[in-house]
Amino acid sequence: MAAICYPFRHRLYAVAGVSPFSTGGAAGPPRPRLGSGPALDPFAAPAIGLTGSGAAATARILALTALDEHSENSLVVIPRPDTISLFGLAEDELLDDDIAALFIPGNLDAALAYLETELAIRQSTGVTQARRLLLVADPEGETDRIKALLDNHPGSVFVILLGPWTGDRAAIDAEGLVDAPPNVAAPLPERLPTMSRTEARDRLLASLARQTQVQRPASKRRSTHRRP
Repeated sequence: MAAICYPFRHRLYAVAGVSPFSTGGAAGPPRPRLGSGPALDPFAAPAIGLTGSGAAATARILALTALDEHSENSLVVIPRPDTISLFGLAEDELLDDDIAALFIPGNLDAALAYLETELAIRQSTGVTQARRLLLVADPEGETDRIKALLDNHPGSVFVILLGPWTGDRAAIDAEGLVDAPPNVAAPLPERLPTMSRTEARDRLLASLARQTQVQRPASKRRSTHRRP
């Protein structure tokens, strides 16, 4: 059901790695970079566990970086409860929006069911070139399912987790200072910019608006020729 709830056109993009955005014509508005120094890479490690008073701000920044910098070759999956806590979205906000780079399932179970189905389809059909999948969520009681996804599909699915996680975690304080084991700290700077939920919501909606503006009207028709 999770795969059905995700728009079929988007699933085609996720499987086939097709970009739904125009690569020619007039350039769109410049994308703002978050923070200073080297660019953050949400895909630098398979799993980034976050804890501490600055964990939510870090998750916001990494999710927005994925949407701003990697929207053409990745799909960000954030369960509805986490979009509410991280970005302040309403229960019914972005329900009907046709956004290829972002999927908001109803809860974590639906998000994991979608990822499991999507990755199983790729595996059974031999797809090797596809969008990277990024889950941003509180793992709740689903750490075993998340670990199974990471173990079974290396390089295809990545996770940024808030809350209980049995793997290594980075502790982020209120000022953005990072304290973490080397393997977790590697993709993060020593200090991350802070970001409130209000600012994150504004940046999220602005990023999605930019993507919608450059989306090709004909992409839906063209994508039907590429079957998973």
